[in-house]
Amino acid sequence: MKVLAKHKFTLLFFLSISFIYFVIRLPNLTLQPIFADEAIYVRWAQIMRAEPTLRFLPLSDGKTPLFMWVLMPFFKFFSDPLLAGRFLSVISGFASLIGVFVLGWIFFNRRVGLWSAALLTLTPFTFFFDRMALVDSMLTAFSIWSLVFALLLIRWRRLDLAMILGYFLGGGLLTKTPAMFNLIALPATLLIFDWKDKARQKKLLQIIGLWVVAIIITFTVYSILKLGPGFDNLSSRNQDYIFSPLELVGRPLDPFIPHLRDLADWFPKLITVPVILLILFSVGLAFLVKNKYALAVLIWSITPLLIEMAFLKTFTARYILSSIPPLLVLSAFGVDFLIERVRMKKIFLYLATSVFLFLIPVKIDLTLLTAPENVDLPRSERSGYFEAWTAGYGFPEIANFLIDEAKNGTVVVGTEGFFGTLPDGLMIYLDSYDHLADKDHQVVVLGSKIPISDDVREQAGIHPTFFVANNSRFEGEEKIELIAKYPKAKGPGLSQDAILFYRVLPGGE
Repeated sequence: MKVLAKHKFTLLFFLSISFIYFVIRLPNLTLQPIFADEAIYVRWAQIMRAEPTLRFLPLSDGKTPLFMWVLMPFFKFFSDPLLAGRFLSVISGFASLIGVFVLGWIFFNRRVGLWSAALLTLTPFTFFFDRMALVDSMLTAFSIWSLVFALLLIRWRRLDLAMILGYFLGGGLLTKTPAMFNLIALPATLLIFDWKDKARQKKLLQIIGLWVVAIIITFTVYSILKLGPGFDNLSSRNQDYIFSPLELVGRPLDPFIPHLRDLADWFPKLITVPVILLILFSVGLAFLVKNKYALAVLIWSITPLLIEMAFLKTFTARYILSSIPPLLVLSAFGVDFLIERVRMKKIFLYLATSVFLFLIPVKIDLTLLTAPENVDLPRSERSGYFEAWTAGYGFPEIANFLIDEAKNGTVVVGTEGFFGTLPDGLMIYLDSYDHLADKDHQVVVLGSKIPISDDVREQAGIHPTFFVANNSRFEGEEKIELIAKYPKAKGPGLSQDAILFYRVLPGGE
């Protein structure tokens, strides 16, 4: 109680920031169209919940399953499966919020902790991805807490801290394999080690021994995946996403420079220029004043970023999400340094700084909250999440229509594609009607190709049959009747795509 009384104002401010976090994260969670990977992850979780023998299903596609494991019980409390998945990401983002607050407070001061929490709450980069049913928010939470305990381990050299660090590192690996970067960045925490200590050799050996303990626990946790079939698949698709060093011989900067251009597009729009300026100032400040904690946080942040830029074939903003919170802590260190050295009434200084840093982010956040298709996102991100075949519109409405039709008897719906936005984005809303409903009132979903497959055509002579496709990929056929069209966001200079919902008439070939 004495601790609470001593820090009551700090904790009160943190609770206020936490309240704001949920106030701006939770409304309209399903307003944004479902993304391909969201559809896959949520559908996997539904299947894994229904069939215990498939609890390691994501391994079949080279993915790790922790996000889906955690998501399964959420279906008991949410009737909308997409809402369940996105709510889990909001909770994961809140774990990151607590993490940056603790990191800033323990290793800098309470003001840095509060600024860090505020920046993470309002920065569009974290705001956008914390509201999507993707694994990246959970990975970010594990990464920031791994950093916290990695630094604590250097400071205190305790076995319990090493064990907790191992669990966080292992949890990250169970969430997404790029969590391996946290292990690679681990030596960066030695920057805070007192190299002038007379007992430095003994203490360094203790740290190395504790690292060994943490790493053993990490890979023990990771080895849980060997209990399921398909463990070898985790590395089977590396060539789809990563350049091997041999491929880069003679052109080492080939992926790096294009990815650097991607960052130049993403950062001003998702982090905003005022925060970028603050980050750059804070990086320079960290070197100038030789703040060991700031430098350790910086290296932890940029290590995965640089590796991904050097080797990844496919580079999207969410891949670097785990690098953003440490940069925000670093920027909080910079803003605190400035405020403490400016001779001016603190209340006015805090207000002016808040307006400078948060005016643009709040405007972007509110637009994402109410009309996400109107936000000026990076071109590649906007295309994938709002315009292209990866964005799914109208699926709840289509599902409700099919469920009503199934009251009169079994119906069949074919979809363009076998995996991804279609059919998974539709199937998540038809889960209980696909296999739990009685045989006379099911909604049977058939993955199909374009043109409409013979299997789907044959069903039209037996049951009411429907077909769902992207307008950009479907040129139309005979013996079909358009029921509804769900337009997607329109890109600059591009024709507007849409989800098309057809009734398949009997007699087509």
